[in-house]
Amino acid sequence: MKTRSIIALMALAAFSLPVTAETTKVLRGSEITESALIDALSPEGGIRTRSIRVFRDQPDAAEKAASASMLITFHTNSADLTPEARHSLDVVGRALNMDKLAKHSFIIEGHADPRGGPDFNQRLSQERAQTVRDYLVRNHDIMEDRLTAIGKGDHELLDKENPIAPENRRVTILTKPE
Repeated sequence: MKTRSIIALMALAAFSLPVTAETTKVLRGSEITESALIDALSPEGGIRTRSIRVFRDQPDAAEKAASASMLITFHTNSADLTPEARHSLDVVGRALNMDKLAKHSFIIEGHADPRGGPDFNQRLSQERAQTVRDYLVRNHDIMEDRLTAIGKGDHELLDKENPIAPENRRVTILTKPE
C-alpha cells in the first residue's frame, strides 16, 4: 500500500511540473493568414483596453521575441520562390503593413536542412532569406530598413529525428526588440 501511495505521488508530481520543452509551430499554406501573423509577430504581451493592460499566459517579451515560422517553399537547391511561396509572402506583406505591425522591424531567418554541406547550406539559407526580404520590399513597399535577412544554415533543425523534414527548410520572421 505504501509503495502505491509513493508511486501515485510521484506520478502526480511529474504531471504537475511545468512543461519546458518548446515546440515551434510551422505555419503552412492556408495557416498563413494575416491574423495569425499579426498575433504571432505582435510584440505586445497583452491586450490593450484604454489604460488597463490584460496579460495572457505567455513568456515576457524580453524572454522570447515574437516570431512566426513558415514553410516557404523554394525550388530545389535554389533561392527561387515557388508560386505557393509568393502567395504566402503576399499574405505576409499585407500583415507587415497593417497598423499593428507597421511600426516594427523584423529579422527574416532562412533555414536549411543538412543535405548540402555546411558552407552550401549557410549560403543557400542566406540567399533564401534575402529573396524573401527582396520580395517583400519590391512587391509590398516595405521599407528596406525594417527587414534584416539572416541565413542560419542547418544549425536550428526543428525535426532532429528527420533532418530532411520540410519544417527544417523554413523561413522564420522575428520581431526586433524596440
